Amino acid sequence: MSEPETILPLDSWHRARGARMVPFAGYAMPIQYEGIMAEHRWTREAAGLFDVSHMGQLIIAGSGAEAGLETLLPADLSILKEGRLRYSLLLGDNGGIIDDLMVTRRGDHFYTVVNGATKDGDIEYLRSKLPASVVVDHMKEQALLALQGPKAVQALQRLVPGVEELGFMTGAAFQLGGVTAWISRSGYTGEDGFEISVPSARVMEVAEQLAAQPEVRPIGLGARDSLRLEAGLPLYGHDLDTDITPLEADLGFAISKRRRAEGGFAGWYRISRELEEGTIRRRVGLSIEGRQPVREGAMVVDDEGNDVGKVTSGGFSPMLEAPIAMAYVPAAMAEPGTAVSLAQRGKVLQAKVVPMPFLPHRYHRKGAVK
Repeated sequence: MSEPETILPLDSWHRARGARMVPFAGYAMPIQYEGIMAEHRWTREAAGLFDVSHMGQLIIAGSGAEAGLETLLPADLSILKEGRLRYSLLLGDNGGIIDDLMVTRRGDHFYTVVNGATKDGDIEYLRSKLPASVVVDHMKEQALLALQGPKAVQALQRLVPGVEELGFMTGAAFQLGGVTAWISRSGYTGEDGFEISVPSARVMEVAEQLAAQPEVRPIGLGARDSLRLEAGLPLYGHDLDTDITPLEADLGFAISKRRRAEGGFAGWYRISRELEEGTIRRRVGLSIEGRQPVREGAMVVDDEGNDVGKVTSGGFSPMLEAPIAMAYVPAAMAEPGTAVSLAQRGKVLQAKVVPMPFLPHRYHRKGAVK
C-alpha cells in the first residue's frame, strides 16, 4: 500500500477551483486547473500563482552557523548581505549534490528553502554535520506561495505597496492584507516574480487576495515543470542527484570565487580536480528534430548505438512550439551545435546541443538598462 498524501493548507482552495490533484513528494498537489499549455502561456504573459508549500522552509541559527554552513555549501556566505538570497548546493563528501536550495541572510540567522521531496533528509544531514551550537528549525507552520510572470509586480504592489523596490534575489518582511509575509523577488520559471512565505493559518486569505487580482490565475505543477524546463533550470531528483557534481550539472556559478581558491567544503577533493581537469560529462540543453517530445530516461547513443548519456528532463515547449530536453552527455559532445542521437522506445531521434536557457530569463535586476 502506498503512503497517504499529506494535505497542504490550500487543498480545499485548489479543489474548489477545479484543480486536478496528484501525489507529489508525499503531498496531494494540483497538477493543473484549466490545462498545462494555457497555464504555461498565462504565466509567461501575465502572472501565475503557485502553491509551493511542500517546500521545506528552515531557519539555521546559532553560534557558528555561517562557518558550519560553509563546510557544506560552496557559497561565500561572508559576503552575503542582509536580505540577500543566494542559490547554493548542499554537498556530500563525494562532491555529489544532496539538494539545491536558496539561502538568505536574515538578521541573526539564515533562512533556507529546500526541495519538498528531500527536506527530511536535508534536515537530518544538516543537524548531523553542523556544530552542536547551531539550531536547524523546520518552519512547519509556514506556507509558501510563488507569484510568477511579467505582471506579478503589478498585481502584488497593489496589495503590498513598496514591494516593487525589491531587486532580483533580495527579500524583506511586508504586511500583506494584515498578514506578516516574508517576500523575496525570486522564483523557478525564468520570469520576474516573488516567493511569499506566510503562516499556514492565514495562507488561504492571502491566496484569495492574490487570485482576485485581474493579472493572476492559479497554476499547477504541470506548467511549473514546463516553465522551469524552458528556463533551463534543473529539478532535483531528475537533473541533479547525489552522484552529480556542481560542475557536471553546469552549476559552476554556485561555487563562489573565494571557495574555489580556498575549498574547505564537502567534496572539495573531487570538485577541485574537476576545476583543473574538467568533467567527464555535462548537463546540456537539446533541441529535438520534429514534433515528438523526448522524455526522461531516453538514452543518448553514439554512431554504433552504444549508450553514452541520458535525458533527465524533456517535454514540449509551449513558447517555442518544439520539443526540448536536458541531458547528460560526454564532455566531448557538450559544445553547442553538436548533433546527437536519442533512443526512445525503439525509435532513434535526432537532436542538437543548444545553449540554455531555451528562453531568455526576464528577472528584474535593479539598475539594468531597460
